[in-house]
Amino acid sequence: MLQNRCDVHTHTLYSRHAYSTVRENVLAARDADLELLGVTDHFSDMLFPNTDLTHGSLRDYQHFINMGVWPRVWEGVRLLHGMEADIRTLDGRLFGQDVPADVSIVGRPYRRPASLFERALENCDYVIASVHYKDFAEDATIAEATQMYLGALAQPKVLVLGHTGRAGVAFDVAEVVGEAARQGKLVEINEHSLESRGRGGRTWGRCAQIAETCAELGCQVTVSTDAHICCDVGRTPNALAMLEEIHFPQELVATRSAEAFLAAMAGAGLDAPIPEPEARL
Repeated sequence: MLQNRCDVHTHTLYSRHAYSTVRENVLAARDADLELLGVTDHFSDMLFPNTDLTHGSLRDYQHFINMGVWPRVWEGVRLLHGMEADIRTLDGRLFGQDVPADVSIVGRPYRRPASLFERALENCDYVIASVHYKDFAEDATIAEATQMYLGALAQPKVLVLGHTGRAGVAFDVAEVVGEAARQGKLVEINEHSLESRGRGGRTWGRCAQIAETCAELGCQVTVSTDAHICCDVGRTPNALAMLEEIHFPQELVATRSAEAFLAAMAGAGLDAPIPEPEARL
């Protein structure tokens, strides 16, 4: 039976359509006997649709710049700082990368120019890059959509491609998975995609195809909940069942343990200074 001891795609109240606090998710992770939790709230204008995209307000996204106050080990669970950033162009650029953010949350001008994305990213350990708004890719060719994902993978802190099986954008799976494997980056198997769309449907088949390609090309995957409420944290029955049906190798499940996931991060050139937790009583 496949083991999965990390949940590296979860949301909190900050995401607005999610319903739990960071602490509630941590307690749920502890109760699910997880070793590591990644909090990856949305970085997207779905949160603040009136954001001025010619001059972004960091105040709306200050959640990301203050994550350093979270304990790195909380209730015996290692805690990672992440974000789920929207892919917004066919060259793989992410939300906020073209938005200047030159004023701090208290209204003081920064000495160094930087984008809204760069400011928000400073305290993030990793990024999940996902498609939510797909209008920009509606008429994209397979080659263009493939380049979209390749462009996202090329971003230094992008570690995971999120829910590619339900994004509704067709791409060359072998080319994208092969490049992810070459860079030591990860492809997500998303529980919410499988649970919400149902066994036997198009999304299930698409996710299985992506997973099979990962197995063939040696690309590691994350098995994640995409939880928007604490009672879903750590629950991945559909994702694990699908992977077991295709005989997916345990060694390619990066979320099988905290050590495996942190090693995958290191292999992709990312580092998270998380100490060993004390033994649970």
